[in-house]
Amino acid sequence: MTKPAIGYVGIGLMGLPMVGRLLERGYRVRAYDIVAERTSAAVKAGAAAASSPADAAREADLVLLNLPTTDAVETAVFGAEGVAGVLHEPQVLIDFSTIKVAKGKSFARRLRDETGCGWVDAPVSGGPPASGNGTLTVMAGGSEADIAAVAPLMKDVSTRFTHMGPSGSGLAAKMINQLFVGCGHAVMAEAIVLAESAGMEPGRIPECLAGGLADSALLQRFYPRMAKREFSPQGYARQLLKDLEMVMEFAGELKAPLPMTGESLALYRMLVHRGHSELDTTAILKIYED
Repeated sequence: MTKPAIGYVGIGLMGLPMVGRLLERGYRVRAYDIVAERTSAAVKAGAAAASSPADAAREADLVLLNLPTTDAVETAVFGAEGVAGVLHEPQVLIDFSTIKVAKGKSFARRLRDETGCGWVDAPVSGGPPASGNGTLTVMAGGSEADIAAVAPLMKDVSTRFTHMGPSGSGLAAKMINQLFVGCGHAVMAEAIVLAESAGMEPGRIPECLAGGLADSALLQRFYPRMAKREFSPQGYARQLLKDLEMVMEFAGELKAPLPMTGESLALYRMLVHRGHSELDTTAILKIYED
């Protein structure tokens, strides 16, 4: 069975490994990134180069976005060289980005009104390794028809794909995911500080707590990197800060109290303010060490 043609916009930490995964699975990928070197990296992996988001989308069955901010998504879709200028039914856009919930809903409505095409918000969790080996967790929002159209592709990039409801529902679920992630990073940093203050070897904590109520993917995957001070980015501190800002904005709209998330947000603001925006999210430990 022939795989659908893919137009891919956003070849960063998450986008490049996913492009590689799609190529391995037999998809034809036409890729674009605003940074030329990233487009070149996708070409080296086997993708065709596009000169703009519109060029990437022109002959695609599915258009995939993996971008860092809400503004970047809006520009890629509705800007002067945006994909909306060339899309037509039955093409479907899948946005893997983490963007503001209300904006995501409005983008989907606008795309449907202007082109007749569907939009699936499909933010992910799992990091670059999962993006490259097809084990992402994807939380999705969109119509039943659009979800059905993208389901075969999701089987190739994820091990868990959950349709949470109509447009925006995937983004709302991602806000909750980032709440857990942001607060979890701060808690892990405090655990390392406490373990070291008590004269313990902090690196043994994941082994010690494995299988217990405190165990988690964060503890097993991210805590060891934090304990070793391995801060090369698998996810940028600035990105988690951006996400936590969005979580608090979303909570404010709903009048939902999130005091612990607010504390984590303050810590990441300090981390970025001190010049560590390009380090890994685990670099939150630096705040406690300072």
